Amino acid sequence: MRVTLLYFAVVRELIGKPSETREIESGQTLKQVFDEIAEEHPALYRLRPSLMFMVNQEYAAADLQVQDGDEIALIPPVSGGTNQRFRVTEDPVSEDMVSALVSSPDAGAIVTFLGTVRNNARGRTVLSLNYEAYPPAAERMLEQIGDEILERWGIEQTAIFHRMGHLSVGEASVAIAVASAHRGDAFDACRYAIDRIKEIVPIWKKEFYEDGETWVGSEAEYQFAFGTSGRRSS
Repeated sequence: MRVTLLYFAVVRELIGKPSETREIESGQTLKQVFDEIAEEHPALYRLRPSLMFMVNQEYAAADLQVQDGDEIALIPPVSGGTNQRFRVTEDPVSEDMVSALVSSPDAGAIVTFLGTVRNNARGRTVLSLNYEAYPPAAERMLEQIGDEILERWGIEQTAIFHRMGHLSVGEASVAIAVASAHRGDAFDACRYAIDRIKEIVPIWKKEFYEDGETWVGSEAEYQFAFGTSGRRSS
C-alpha cells in the first residue's frame, strides 16, 4: 500500500522534510507506521506521548488500520500544551522515552527507573492492574516533583511518564529519568521521585486477582472505611 505522510513544526524539523510518500504493508496500524518512521528518526520517540494522528484530515486513534491512499498527518503538541517531560498517558512508556527528554552534554549520569506490573502482591497472585488518574492534576503534581528535585539537588533535567488504564503483568507503569553531573545526585533524585509519586500524585491503582480485586495506595483507610478485605465473591 502507498500512503502520504505530512509533517509539521518540530516533527518536520526532526525528519527534515514536510511530507513523503511511503510504501507500507497491508493491515498496518498508525502506531506501526509511526514506529517505522521513528526507527529512522529516533528523536521522534520523545514526542510520542503527546503526538496525535490525523487520517484524511480527521483525528484518528493509534490502533486505526491504514488504508491504501490514506493521507496521514503527524500532529505535534500545539502551543500552550503542558510540560512534555511530565506526562500521564494511556500509551506504553519506556526508559528510552524519558531518557531522550533529559539527555544533555553536561550530564555525567542518567539514572532511570522503570516500574512494572509484577505477578504477586500481599501474598496473592496478581493478574493485572488498572490505573485511574485525574490527568491535569496528576501532571501538575509530576511537574511539582521536578521542581522539588531542582530545588533540592539543583537538577533541571527530570522526566516522569505514568500510565493510565488496564495493564497486564510485565507492562511498565511508570518511567523516570534524571540527568545530572554526578551519579549520586541522580540516584537520590530518582528514588525521591518515585517515593513522591506515591505520596502526592492523584493516580489510583486497583489490583485484580483470581479471587477478587482491591484498590491499593490508601488500602488501610479503604478497608477501615468499608470494613472489607477488598475481596468480592466469586
